[in-house]
Amino acid sequence: MEIDSVRVESSVWVGRKRYRALLSGWYFSWTELDKKNREKKTLSVPIGEVVAVAEGRLEIQPQKRVEDTDRDFTLFYVKRSSSGGGGKGSLWSLGRTQFCCPSRDLRDQWVAQLKTALKTHCPSRPHRLLVFINPYGGKKRGKQIYHSLVAPLFELAGISSHVVVTERANQARDHILKKDLTGFDGVICVGGDGMFSELLHGVIGRTQQEAGISEHDPTVMLQPCDLQIGIIPAGSTDCVCFATVGVNDPVTSTLHIIIGDSQPLDVCSVHHESTLVRYSVSLVGYGFYGDVLAESERHRWMGPLRYDYSGCLVYLCNRSYRGVVQYLPADPQISSPRDNTRCLSGCRVCSESTERLFPHSDSCSSLYSRQLSQHSIESEGEWMSVEGRFKCVSLTCMSSSCPRSPDGLSPSAHLADGTGDLILVRDTNPLGFLTYLHRHTTTQDQFDLPFVEVHRVKAVRFSLPLEDADDCDDEEGKRQSISEGVVGDPEKLHDGDIEPCKDGSQQHLARKQEEERGPKEKGKKKQDFLCGLCCRKPPAVSVWNCDGEILPYTEISCRVRGQLVRLFARGIEDKGRTWKCHEGSRNCKGRCVLHPC
Repeated sequence: MEIDSVRVESSVWVGRKRYRALLSGWYFSWTELDKKNREKKTLSVPIGEVVAVAEGRLEIQPQKRVEDTDRDFTLFYVKRSSSGGGGKGSLWSLGRTQFCCPSRDLRDQWVAQLKTALKTHCPSRPHRLLVFINPYGGKKRGKQIYHSLVAPLFELAGISSHVVVTERANQARDHILKKDLTGFDGVICVGGDGMFSELLHGVIGRTQQEAGISEHDPTVMLQPCDLQIGIIPAGSTDCVCFATVGVNDPVTSTLHIIIGDSQPLDVCSVHHESTLVRYSVSLVGYGFYGDVLAESERHRWMGPLRYDYSGCLVYLCNRSYRGVVQYLPADPQISSPRDNTRCLSGCRVCSESTERLFPHSDSCSSLYSRQLSQHSIESEGEWMSVEGRFKCVSLTCMSSSCPRSPDGLSPSAHLADGTGDLILVRDTNPLGFLTYLHRHTTTQDQFDLPFVEVHRVKAVRFSLPLEDADDCDDEEGKRQSISEGVVGDPEKLHDGDIEPCKDGSQQHLARKQEEERGPKEKGKKKQDFLCGLCCRKPPAVSVWNCDGEILPYTEISCRVRGQLVRLFARGIEDKGRTWKCHEGSRNCKGRCVLHPC
């Protein structure tokens, strides 16, 4: 007998009120009845959002307490509320309802049927997770957040976890690359974007190693990763979590992990010549965003405030840089960065892109798929070129939204359509650039300015004009030698004089730069910093900001890898939409958000 045909119905009590409980198809609902058996309010929960069911009366907050009674059972499920603090998605919390049945046998039947429905409808839920905690990120509350908020929910849902508290930069990445991960259903980071980047590089690198694929070849199709990544936000910046969930809330993210949500995510591979430099999911930025990151490394003692401080100072410098940007346009018939759409949960553009990105995934071997991909890359269209002076050049694979910029760098960017948005901000007056920056914090269109252009692309190349290339060789060589340990040999980052942190590579880079300046250069620090205001010769080149890390090269190429990884998320839910579901519908499969009827 199919589980969809199972129907359990009986009278139950919640407190002193009588209800009719019904388990049918993908839903469990309970309807309040008055003294004349007339129906009143109905509450319905998708089976896919049931966290756990337990015999007796069970409480886990503020501390775990179990009262074993013969006729009671407790249902835990996802409960939604409006998010505050600029959040775009729904804030999730743990809902809890205690039911009292007429008999113990009926109680046992309810518990058994609900657990069976969970196993049948939710086969992709994780059972064992590898958790990495960054104790130094953000406000240094990673361990507290995990043990007080996350671990009790994992225990309630029957999820076992192996916890690693990191002590050095890239420890999480190295663990994923080298250790035996048999039996783990996913890897979780408790930290910020820096810790997520470590997991991203570890998961992608391990997958390509096992598949025998070279990450350094930008023309081959990389193997999609089976090991999912979860993010518990606990860092200074949690851009990836905000852009994929809609809120930065540890409980919301934990519940997404528990119910086994899966959101594919595009990844941008950044190369210099024939060498992989780094992976990115949110921002690869040159000019303003690179300068802000480089300047902020000199003020780490300020904590998260260093980004605001450095942003103001870099803006006052009023710098712009020459460059040649080549890009491979995406199909404008599919989507556009100016179409005013939003990538929300169940996004049509992303769903339709799966078949376009993986047309031979089921029937072809990995080798054939890679050869096919290489052929399609070489013949996928005509490259376009733009040359000039730019305030900033940015490439993002997502909206890059955050609490301060709810719509992000590119509001209509998609999470999993195999494209990125290239944003070119040409040299302009300081007031014009300030207008562009300010529009990121409002609902105004930041692209509706004469000096801004945006393109939906599949690949990007950046180079310097021939007359500027020689001027930057010395500076680039210095950055390469300084950051050799960052890119080439991560173990060099972990000397005893470097405090362990999520982005130790940047700190290492900043300290080495200070050491190489010498006494005279240190004396000129203020003059160098205010180069745009009073310095005779501003710098010829900027640096690249790749998801919060400084790249050692100026000339790079980027390629968007469609749906390369999967997160424990479902995209941002549309809070303004109400779904009307019909019993027995096979299309929704318990994913709809149901409200009291």
